[in-house]
Amino acid sequence: MPSKRRIRWAAIPVIAAAAVALAGCTPTELHGYLPGFEESGQPATDQTEGIASLWVGSWVVLLLVGVITWGLMLWAMVVYRRRKGQTGLPVQMRYNMPIEIFFTAVPLILVMGMFAFTVREQTEIERPWADDEVEVEVSAIAKQWAWDFQYDGATADGEPVYTMGTQAEAAANGDVDQDALPTLVLPVDKKVTIDLQSRDVVHSFWIIDFLYKKDMYIGHDNSWSFIPTREGHYDGRCAELCGEYHSRMLFNVEVVSESEYEQYLADLEAQGNVGDVNDAYDRLQNLTGTDGVASETEEGH
Repeated sequence: MPSKRRIRWAAIPVIAAAAVALAGCTPTELHGYLPGFEESGQPATDQTEGIASLWVGSWVVLLLVGVITWGLMLWAMVVYRRRKGQTGLPVQMRYNMPIEIFFTAVPLILVMGMFAFTVREQTEIERPWADDEVEVEVSAIAKQWAWDFQYDGATADGEPVYTMGTQAEAAANGDVDQDALPTLVLPVDKKVTIDLQSRDVVHSFWIIDFLYKKDMYIGHDNSWSFIPTREGHYDGRCAELCGEYHSRMLFNVEVVSESEYEQYLADLEAQGNVGDVNDAYDRLQNLTGTDGVASETEEGH
């Protein structure tokens, strides 16, 4: 039996090697290869770090349980294997109360623990800003199969401004013109609330690097409050199968400086995109299919 001193000395190089290996990991690797992180380690929103930590922590626990379970299975297969010359059934055991309690209690504790951590993180994500805390309020309006974005209180008179999007059109080789997609513009380091609405069927608002998505139901509005913490371009899409052209329901997200955001709103106002477009048109009134014909309501708005 090795002494405790020898065990400690043997553990030192193992711990040092693990520390060196972890130090060489990129932020993406340290966060379970999830999107939302760049080389500097700066997350995309104030919620991204917590979501990634929950993901990585869950996998670490599950992997540990898996290794122990696989090890016990392998040990039982080796130790209790049938030896040469043995016949008949092995000695039968009816039950072992301590083991039965252990195999019941430990999974229960693990499930309750993972549930508690998930609820805690989701409660934090779902907590809305107070009315006097909201700095930017945007409505994301889903329709088959595109997005409209309305920026509330954007003009000097407190009127909203908006953009009305159409679905993505793919070229013959499958490429999509990213510049033609609906674009949501948000200012960095500001408290944002996005009101989520649907005009027709169930959709799901998903900004991939933000590591969260929320469903959108007709007649039941949702909202999402967060702070974008890193300027840049992000991809968004509908994450709920919503019809024939669901795969073309794409959008861009641009997180910019406050001055660029204010200039963007001013440009929309100068273009005449002022007013409330929540009821501008109903289901299937965007560019449907690939016919390229706009609706009369859209042309006349």
